[in-house]
This record gives sequence, C-alpha cells and structure tokens, in this order.
Amino acid sequence: MSASSPVVVDANSLHGKPLRYFDYVMVAFVVIMLLSNVIGAGKRAVIDLPVIGLWPFGAGILFFPVSYVIGDILTEVYGYARARRCIWVGTVAMIFMVFMSWVVVKLPPDAGWTGQAAYESVFGQVPRIVLASICAFWAGEFANSLVISKMKIWTQGKHLWTRTIGSTIVGQGVDSLIFYPLAFYGAPDWPVSAMLEVMVSQFVLKVSWEAILTPVTYLVVNVLKRREGVDVYDNHTDYTPFKSQI
Repeated sequence: MSASSPVVVDANSLHGKPLRYFDYVMVAFVVIMLLSNVIGAGKRAVIDLPVIGLWPFGAGILFFPVSYVIGDILTEVYGYARARRCIWVGTVAMIFMVFMSWVVVKLPPDAGWTGQAAYESVFGQVPRIVLASICAFWAGEFANSLVISKMKIWTQGKHLWTRTIGSTIVGQGVDSLIFYPLAFYGAPDWPVSAMLEVMVSQFVLKVSWEAILTPVTYLVVNVLKRREGVDVYDNHTDYTPFKSQI
C-alpha cells in the first residue's frame, strides 16, 4: 500500500491484519485516560474569566478530553471495531487501576511512614465515584465512536471537523450525564447547584477543547492514513459493543 495515497477499504477487510501505528495510538489513549482519572478525578477547580467571572470545572477536564481526540482518531483511521477494542482495553485497565489502588491503600503502613493519610486522600476514592467514572467512560467513548463512524459514512469522508465535534458533543454529553449525578448527587460537599454548574461547564470546556484541537486532529489523521495506506469505512461493521472480532 502506498504511503502517500490511502486506499478506501471496508473495515471488515482489515480483520486480522496488523497496522503499523495502531498499538501506539491505543497506548496513548489508555495512558491519557488513566492519568486524567488518577490526577484529576473528583477535584473541583475554578478559574476567573473576563466578563463571565468565576467558572467552576472538574480538574480532569484539562487532559481527559485528549482521550476523546485520540478516540476520534482511532475510529476515523482504524474503524469502529478497533476503537471498540481500545475502549475495552481502557475499561479493563481502569478496573485494574481501581483494584490496585484499593489493595495498596489497604496495606498496613510502616510505623515510620507518615504519608498514609495523604495516600488515602489521593488514591482512596469512594466506590460511587469509581463506578461513575468507569460507567461514564465506557458509555461516552462508545457513543463517541459510534457517531464518528456513522457520520463518516453519511458525509462520505468529507468535513472531518463535523464528525469530531459532533461525536464529542454526543460522547461528552453521555459522559457528563452519567458521571456527575452518579458520582456526586446527594454528596454533602457537592450541592445540586454546584454539581450542575460543574457538569455544564466541563461539558462546554471539553467540546471547546475538541474544537481548538481540530487542526491537530486533522494533522494526525492525515499522517496516519498516509502511513497506514488505508482510509477505513464501517460499511458492514457490527456496532455491538460486546463483539470481540477486529
């Protein structure tokens, strides 16, 4: 296959065939997703914007949307089936991260070590937040991938920006509607007004991030398509989230 002229192919024709850069993109997707959840989950931050004033947002928003950008790239370049594989890998990785955090937090600390309280504060997340994060990630990423895959067919591969932004609106909407109510509704330090403010603001900021990063998405997508030599369409793809074939 030529490195300069990608060939239009159906996703099913790539089943079982190795692609040179797919594994690297998958690793980047999983790493960013895990780190954004470890470092940013649960923290409510605020910035002072001109005219608008104080704007609250979830701290993880600064980097978590990059996982959606990479998710867009995965579906656009490699098709829904391979994006589905990455979503499941990310979900399993998140579950293992939660399990590992629980085990390490529960281990009795050495008598001379004074960091247990801080360690529990960072890694001892409450079960409902963990459940909300996993459910929101899983549902949001699948919604994002489904929309961009379908829109690629509808637009005949034109106007990539409509697919990346449109899929992010749907995917981040699903993510936000699941995560914040499931994680914080009824929590004493998260009144409903604050929860709704953060939920709406983080949705707006995430979609804005996607729009800002559109030139980067175009660049990466075009480079990967040329390097892989294919332009994948999901004309006959089974969109069931639980199907394992790629």
